[in-house]
Amino acid sequence: MNTQVETGASGISLTLRIVQVVCFTFLAYLVIGMQLAVLPPFVHDDLGFGAVLAGLVISTQYVATLLSRGFAGRTSDTAGPKRSAVIGMLACGASGLLRVVAALLREWPLGSLGVMLLARLALGVGESCVATGCIMWGIGRVGSDHTAKVISWNGIATYGALAVGAPMGVLLVSAGGFVTIGVAGMALMVLALLLAWKRSAVRGEAGERMPMHHVFGRVAPYGMGLALGSVGFGVIATFITLYYASQGWAGAAPTLSVFGVCFVGIRLVLGWTIASFGGYRVALASLLVECAGLLVLANAGHAGMAMLGAALSGVGFSLIFPALGVVAVERVSAANRGAALAAYSVFIDVALGVTGPLGGWIASGGRYGPMFVVASAMSLAAALLTGGLYIVYGRSRGL
Repeated sequence: MNTQVETGASGISLTLRIVQVVCFTFLAYLVIGMQLAVLPPFVHDDLGFGAVLAGLVISTQYVATLLSRGFAGRTSDTAGPKRSAVIGMLACGASGLLRVVAALLREWPLGSLGVMLLARLALGVGESCVATGCIMWGIGRVGSDHTAKVISWNGIATYGALAVGAPMGVLLVSAGGFVTIGVAGMALMVLALLLAWKRSAVRGEAGERMPMHHVFGRVAPYGMGLALGSVGFGVIATFITLYYASQGWAGAAPTLSVFGVCFVGIRLVLGWTIASFGGYRVALASLLVECAGLLVLANAGHAGMAMLGAALSGVGFSLIFPALGVVAVERVSAANRGAALAAYSVFIDVALGVTGPLGGWIASGGRYGPMFVVASAMSLAAALLTGGLYIVYGRSRGL
């Protein structure tokens, strides 16, 4: 393991080579983010469907992402990660075209809904191919010693784009209607493809390809830790507004912003700790901080304390994915690491998919504190699992 922190010109050059690739993640997630605040109203208000169908349209993307993870990983390993990323960009661009068609069919609600579902399926495939492809492309450019740094920067691109995309989507719809979301999505993907054309590809690693179910089995323990540690993020993102309203507090939106700032800030400032101290140790510390933050949030007596809890949760959640991801991909040969990354990512897809219904059931009586307690307990369980994995796999290898 490389335990040296890059400094000076060499560190800047390394970061630049990573950013030159993860910028495609940013552009793809900008397309996703632009829909966050405007798609549900389009389905509910413009097309006249109920909340269930509005939720179905949103969930369709995540289902497609989950189901296409294996394809994205195998494509990265066999055809090269640039190919996976380009396929993802084309799929995101196609989703933009379909959104334009859906907007033009708004006078025929059923037809518009059907086309929108196809657009969301295409976007889900695009998300998985771009995310996996860009991470593996970045690793290929800078070397496997810098896996954690590539994953960290890819996460910064992802969440930064979602934060920028949501208000951008509202402005576009206000200025030109829902059709502008599709047009903007196509334009962004054309830009991404033009930039990608100039970027050099890296070869997939030669070697024997493991069956996907074997790869899944290797990374599953780490994926379980990721899933358990992601529940806290899921309940904060989904229920913090309702939690504040139930307590009669103002400031739910700024609290989400504080969570996001802490998340990105820790990745920027402390991302190097994974290479220096190892993925197991950083994941364990991160999960314990997240556990503490969720307990503060559950027992907050005023909005300021709740914001502190959200901040601590953001600090804790920030490095869980890259820290566990680094040790997860080490469980397979270099020729299977794209598939391993894809299999590992499946767990956060599933966790965030079930968090909404689970959290809603726990808080069905209007009390949100117990929901955060449960999320905290899951973070603690993830910390115990990570400690066990370190004893079994990590300690003997000095990880």
